[in-house]
Amino acid sequence: MTNDLEVARAAAEAAARQSYGKLIAFLAARTRDVAGAEDALADAFAAALERWPQTGVPEKPEAWLLAVACRRRVDAIRRRLTSEAGRDHLRLIAEEMEARMIDEDLPDERLRLMFACAHPAIEAGVRAPLILQTILGFDAATIASAFLVSPATMGQRLVRAKSRIRETGIPFRVPERAELGERLDAVLEAIYAAFAEGWADPDGTETRRRNLATDGIWLGRLVASLMPDEPEALGLLALMLFAEARRAARRNAAGDYVPLAEQELGLWDGALIDEAETLLKHAAAKRVVGRYQLEAAVQSAHTTRRLTGRTDWAAIKQLYDALSVIAGSPVVSINRAVTLAEADGAAAGLSALDELGDDTRLHDYQPYWAARAGLLARLGKTREATGAYDRAIGLERDPAVRRFLQARRAGLAAEE
Repeated sequence: MTNDLEVARAAAEAAARQSYGKLIAFLAARTRDVAGAEDALADAFAAALERWPQTGVPEKPEAWLLAVACRRRVDAIRRRLTSEAGRDHLRLIAEEMEARMIDEDLPDERLRLMFACAHPAIEAGVRAPLILQTILGFDAATIASAFLVSPATMGQRLVRAKSRIRETGIPFRVPERAELGERLDAVLEAIYAAFAEGWADPDGTETRRRNLATDGIWLGRLVASLMPDEPEALGLLALMLFAEARRAARRNAAGDYVPLAEQELGLWDGALIDEAETLLKHAAAKRVVGRYQLEAAVQSAHTTRRLTGRTDWAAIKQLYDALSVIAGSPVVSINRAVTLAEADGAAAGLSALDELGDDTRLHDYQPYWAARAGLLARLGKTREATGAYDRAIGLERDPAVRRFLQARRAGLAAEE
């Protein structure tokens, strides 16, 4: 019996990983009730863990789960709807679900669900968490830990967002071409936010953030496969793959942080880099340039160091110039300044950073102070560099990066 239970649990976990978002999307698409769909599917998984050890894992676990969830969903609707119109509505829903379940393949409506979660009517800060929960099944506590808010706060935000989808009738559809730009940007931004949260934990030591980078790539692959003619979807996937390819090189054997310029090139994942290059070429063939393609192109330029032994800073500078026009942001501006320092000298880079000094968003932004400290040090301005390093060290949360900055600051003191 124990073995049967383990087999059933493994099958349920596999079905959750492979089909959770697909089932939620199908269940919620007709009623726009995401929370109700989640409750019904949770009941279905509970039923599976109860019955599968006794009856065996069904040949099509996804179809079994959908059938049970549909019955739970219909029962819930039946309890709410008592009027004649309600009964008609219920009958139509039940008939459509029954017809769909007979089909060989369940329609994949995850992309439509993602567009609903990323609708402009949904608060921008909850779009990425909502996609993580509805498509990947993350609980509120896991998402809260990754996005640095309390579980209660995240739970409330997610509940409000789901209520808004239902109450305002946000459609489950891929927008028409005329309105696709802003909406697709919201979906891609949400996916990249998820990836970035996982990327911030390079060793995978924080359990609740461990899979975010992998899941962000998974979502990126899903969108790219469902929208293969959208160059920015291809560009985002390429960007994430370029970054993921360097994961093993970001820390040395002792767990210390290794900056990009000092990473061991043999540790980069060549297969991921080649895949990213192919995606980027396909995106470029569409002749519509966007933010993610340019950011991926920057990463591509860095990876050419594997072949040439040097970094083409002039090319990277041109890419950041283009990025500044398309998607000007403090992050782009800081990276451009660092690139200027490499291409035209530290004074040019510091001058570019000085131009950002009035942006209050940078006052507590570690990369700004770390970049400033490095350039001041290169120019021999030791006292100012020490102050900038102190600020960067105080703002840094990653212990490995903090040790790296402390070592650089200590090096300045030794030179005095």
